[in-house]
Amino acid sequence: MSQQKLESVFEEWQSNETLAEEMIPLLGRLYRQYNIVTSLFGRSLINQSVIRILKDHRFVKKVEGTELSVRDTYPLVKAMTEMDLGPAHVDVGKLAVAFKHKGNGDAKAFLESELDEIVGKHDAQMGNGKPKDVVLYGFGRIGRILARILIEKAGGGNMLRLRAIVVRGHGDLVQDLEKRASLLRRDSVHGPFAGSIAVDHENSALIANGNYIKVIYADSPRDVNYTEYDIHDAIVVDNTGLWRDEEGLGQHLACSGASKAFLTAPGKGNIPNVVYGINHDDITGADRIVSAASCTTNAIVPVLKAVNDHFGIEHGHVETVHAYTNDQNLIDNYHKAERRGRSAPLNMVLTETGAAKAVAKALPELEGKLTGNAIRVPTPNVSMAILNLRLHSEVDREALNDYLRRVAIHSPMQKQIDYVDSPEVVSSDFVGNRHAGIVDAKATIADGKSVVLYVWYDNEFGYSCQVVRALQHMSNVSFLAFPKDRD
Repeated sequence: MSQQKLESVFEEWQSNETLAEEMIPLLGRLYRQYNIVTSLFGRSLINQSVIRILKDHRFVKKVEGTELSVRDTYPLVKAMTEMDLGPAHVDVGKLAVAFKHKGNGDAKAFLESELDEIVGKHDAQMGNGKPKDVVLYGFGRIGRILARILIEKAGGGNMLRLRAIVVRGHGDLVQDLEKRASLLRRDSVHGPFAGSIAVDHENSALIANGNYIKVIYADSPRDVNYTEYDIHDAIVVDNTGLWRDEEGLGQHLACSGASKAFLTAPGKGNIPNVVYGINHDDITGADRIVSAASCTTNAIVPVLKAVNDHFGIEHGHVETVHAYTNDQNLIDNYHKAERRGRSAPLNMVLTETGAAKAVAKALPELEGKLTGNAIRVPTPNVSMAILNLRLHSEVDREALNDYLRRVAIHSPMQKQIDYVDSPEVVSSDFVGNRHAGIVDAKATIADGKSVVLYVWYDNEFGYSCQVVRALQHMSNVSFLAFPKDRD
């Protein structure tokens, strides 16, 4: 390559960096002033670095086969800031591809047509226009990730307001507060908290990015009166796993100031088990206790639905290769469950999973068609589900992958299903992925009616994103989404 060519490539990179830098405050303005949540083929553009934005543009070619640069998206983002838009989710990447094909060079005119439902609707209110109080009961792995997501989204007017966390006190409460703050601030898997956290010792609270979060100490749900802290009509998100039936979770509803209870684990009995994107519309106003099912159920149900809708599933087996969890022992010790007493960081541990049976609660048409098992492995996060399926119709690997790629990009399940086609990805590459599951196209096997699909999932972060989506739905928080997929 000539020196002139080398200089040209570098200059183009610098030019793109400059545009990405100019784009960041525009994206922030759309988010905070107009409640416009921007993305690039499903990848969030909110609070991203210059390099992340450039990498996500490169990602488009891998999944869509179309070259896309910030030169294509910047004019659209800039025009959006001048249009007095109402709240919405806008995929700037998809709009940019469409604009390249039919935009005629006039970004504003193109957007006025594509976003006509929200143009001039800046004053439009989401839901009832009032933030919904949310309480986290428990502050473990899922509780702290939920806190991070809720705090992050508060800046864009997502209408869910984290008001309090409820925990058991451990000795010196001043020290306890500091430790809670430290665990939120630093995470060995997900990295540092994006922002600042201060501790208000006098009022027993954490202040995270301007969000004032009361820390309530209680040994039982019945010990709490939320109205004492000016918390009303709250959804209490129980992430302790201590109670999974109506009787146990009903304790939350007996508290003044709490109106609903939401469980971050599979519910028992008649509790609705919801996989957002699949059966969340089944939640009614009368449902006061709802479960978000398990991380594995959330990962596999969208992919199973996509496959069943198009090809039909006769039967299948789900094998979950799951990261170890806090339920296991660090070293060999007594555990009431079989095998789980053995050291989690040192062993693969064969155990059971209810995910296969739980699928039927979200997809009744698959009841009795799936079996399942699980292997806990020595990694702290990111798991994989292996779906070994027998279909009604034959399909080859290329056709199956192409179908799942289109579902991941252009279907209503685009936030649930992600798609990757790389021979080099490993589990750590999916830490922080916000989808319920990620189809690994390189691993797909198809032989007539027999197929095997490999689905990665961040069993902490991806699942927590699903929980937040369900909470938004229960709180009547909804966004129009653009562009309207026409596939």
